[in-house]
Amino acid sequence: MGDLLEGLARAAALIVSLDGELAGIVARSLQVTVSAVAIAAAIGVPLGALLAIRRFAFRRTTIAILNALMGLPPVVVGLIVYLLLSRSGPFGVFGLLFTPTAMIIAQVIIVTPIIASLTHQTIRDLWVDYHDLLISLGASRTQRIITLIFDARRALLTATLAGFGRAIGEVGAIMIVGGNIDQVTRVLTTAIALETGKGDFALALALGFVLIALTIAINLSIHFLSRTERSARW
Repeated sequence: MGDLLEGLARAAALIVSLDGELAGIVARSLQVTVSAVAIAAAIGVPLGALLAIRRFAFRRTTIAILNALMGLPPVVVGLIVYLLLSRSGPFGVFGLLFTPTAMIIAQVIIVTPIIASLTHQTIRDLWVDYHDLLISLGASRTQRIITLIFDARRALLTATLAGFGRAIGEVGAIMIVGGNIDQVTRVLTTAIALETGKGDFALALALGFVLIALTIAINLSIHFLSRTERSARW
């Protein structure tokens, strides 16, 4: 209980004092996570929509694999990306290991199946309502996908936020490929892991509260800006 209260006090002190190191860690966390989620959404949303409206061989198998990848172990993803980006790996020449770019790559691999799978489920249900109309209008496959994505934009925003939640709390993969280097690749989750390992539970809790507050603030901001509830159809 003492560590919890001390953690709350230190979290408040860090925020009120506008601690420079904390600000850097928060900015780095947002840079990596937002970049990864944006790339994952750019890949996952069209992919999920395409799987919902197009019929092809092994489609069900592809969807089943995509759903299974939602539970992809982050540590395994980190290990694979590490091997690919290491000096002996095929992409080692680019020198990306232990950089924010490597962390973004790992998070994109983790988040893309989540967004794609949730998009597929949303667009599949919507396609049932739009199928006859879009076919009768002679809409191309691209036009169908754009129309369905636009109409389902609020549900897809929720799917993207689910991906954001997974990415902002990720530690295993980005610890492996980022190395938790101070002022280079240290983010909130890896800083929490470090302080916990050092036995500084109060600071770890403080960073944890900052992470929770940041996640809630971003989700609430997007929720109100998109006016999800106000525009919902009852």
